[in-house]
Amino acid sequence: MYDCIVIGGGIAGLQCSIMLGRYRRKVLIIDAGGGRSSLCRQYNNILGFPEGISGEELRKDGWLQAARYSVERKETMAVSLSQESGSFEVETREGVRYKSRTVLLATGVEDNLPDIAGLFPCLGRSIYVCPDCDGYEITNKKTVVIGSGDAGARMAETLMYWTKDLIVIDHLSKEISPVFEELSRMEAIPVIQGKVDQIEQKDGIMAGLKLDSGRVLRAEKAFLALGGSRPVTALAEKLGAIVKGSGPVMTDTRTTATNIEGLFAAGDVSIHSQLATVAMGEGAQAAIWIQKWLRKRE
Repeated sequence: MYDCIVIGGGIAGLQCSIMLGRYRRKVLIIDAGGGRSSLCRQYNNILGFPEGISGEELRKDGWLQAARYSVERKETMAVSLSQESGSFEVETREGVRYKSRTVLLATGVEDNLPDIAGLFPCLGRSIYVCPDCDGYEITNKKTVVIGSGDAGARMAETLMYWTKDLIVIDHLSKEISPVFEELSRMEAIPVIQGKVDQIEQKDGIMAGLKLDSGRVLRAEKAFLALGGSRPVTALAEKLGAIVKGSGPVMTDTRTTATNIEGLFAAGDVSIHSQLATVAMGEGAQAAIWIQKWLRKRE
């Protein structure tokens, strides 16, 4: 019997595990890999890393730190989560079952990433998804929004704070958003109908992109705004946790607890901002309240 099973080995899950390990709790991380932090090649907004750090490095170092406190890890996927007689049971895709007094859901968000050649090496280096994280990187630079519909329009509107040199590519050929029509009229932002086939890049540094028409556009940076990204909430929903529409798991803003006794959620799967730094804080917050929950019942 574990004190806590952490489902998800990203930023929130690792931070929670480190703190619970320091509380001398018996902790198991079940990590299927992937997730937004594994895609990011460069975080530049995390305290203590002035030259930036990749999500891969951050996760690797985080696991090594957690292991110092006897935290265990299974590199597999949790496929079911149930609760009975005051404890939880997590089953992996291999059919192995683990029991725990509490569970932290740190399953993150699943991004809607287009199938574009050359995209993945650029993520976090010259192509971004989060303006709050990386808007600074495009300051006064020629930037393309690879978007569609309202999502693309709102992204363009947000990015105008950092640069006016914007082009929007309607990658999915959806109906032009009224929001964008107003922006285009007021700010003269061009919109191009067409699918992006390839990113021209070297070592993750974007130089331009090629459309399905053969047209090549030169740009230094890009943002993705296709909509459709959603928190990974299947395990929470099956257990009866309250989920906001097709979005995040609802949690108590102070304790990160869900409506299910002993079930907590932190990071991108929960109701707050989808930022690595916020996920880190929520992971720590969850650990404190999981410890309080456990102590109260001992």
